[in-house]
Amino acid sequence: MSRLKDLYKDEIVDAMIKKFGYKNIMEVPKLDKIVINMGVGEAKDNAKALETAVKDLETISGQKVVTTKAKKAVANFKIREGMAIGCKVTLRGEKMYEFLDRLVNLALPRVRDFRGVNPNAFDGRGNYALGIKEQIIFPEIEYDKVDKVRGMDIIFVTTAKSDEEARELLTQFNMPFAK
Repeated sequence: MSRLKDLYKDEIVDAMIKKFGYKNIMEVPKLDKIVINMGVGEAKDNAKALETAVKDLETISGQKVVTTKAKKAVANFKIREGMAIGCKVTLRGEKMYEFLDRLVNLALPRVRDFRGVNPNAFDGRGNYALGIKEQIIFPEIEYDKVDKVRGMDIIFVTTAKSDEEARELLTQFNMPFAK
């Protein structure tokens, strides 16, 4: 079992109960899933770009990736309906906690001029979205083999009812919010 999951079971639950005064342990918010999405705009011209993005995302997440297809045709972007334009992966359970641990302790500190993640990127329902500009901050990605630097969106879905509860939960997981 991962270190963060053990930490959640012991210290984080106690801290959340103390701060918000939950009566029942089942009221304590928990991390439900992490969704990583990579939009590959150049996939419409170059099919190889999507393949490398899928390979990078599989290396980062340690799980099989699903390609996403365009829902509508957009003439200005030269995109037809059903065209593959990105990839995503949903992490749950053990792999989710492992990814969160690597993100917080290894990847985010490697970002240039890093001063913390945006504390206002919550959606009002207790979910947090984080944008990363380059995939090379992850130690699994070999810098020499990268053909193009791509960004990704990482969404943390929690069972929290409010942004305040979700912020506290992610703070307990050592998420480095900017002051």
